[in-house]
Amino acid sequence: MESPIKVFSNWVLSGKDEGMEINHSKSVENMIEYSTKGIDKYSFIDAGCGNGWVIRKVSGDPKCSSATGVDGSIHMIEKAKKLDSKNEYFCSDLLNWRPKEKVDIVHSMEVFYYFKKPEILIKHIYDNWLNNEGRLIMGIDHYTENKPSHSWKEETSISVMQLFSKNTWLNFYKSAGFNNIEYWYYGNKGDWNGTLIMTGVK
Repeated sequence: MESPIKVFSNWVLSGKDEGMEINHSKSVENMIEYSTKGIDKYSFIDAGCGNGWVIRKVSGDPKCSSATGVDGSIHMIEKAKKLDSKNEYFCSDLLNWRPKEKVDIVHSMEVFYYFKKPEILIKHIYDNWLNNEGRLIMGIDHYTENKPSHSWKEETSISVMQLFSKNTWLNFYKSAGFNNIEYWYYGNKGDWNGTLIMTGVK
């Protein structure tokens, strides 16, 4: 078993990181469309940005005033910076990092369950990353109701991969202080329950 950061750093070296965009683009498009609709202008952070593909996408929106990526893997951040000189990227443990200025939208795809206590990260984002009325939106494919994902920890040999139910994630949001919490499943097909998308407003 290896840490998530070590595994994903190796993915960069092998080029496997590019599959993240291919596999998650539809869910991410749904998340971005939801979180930015009806907003004239917004600032944006991608928590666990990988090679920066979401930041490159969002920063093309004229309504986006700033887009920042944060990731724990130096290899991911180095690649993000090579591909994108326009936006800011930081290599840091998400639990320790704070933006210079709080933002309107914090987005995260397939990241939170790699933390031993994701509820601490959710509270940290609520307290230190988001403006008042700011929104956190996350997407995850590894959760109790999505049975095909239950074997992933064993298959990937990643040391931390928390398997929680939708209700547990809801409670994490509520405990952090979020209001107007909503969730839905995107891309469900057959046994695949789809991406669990959850969002709340500070």
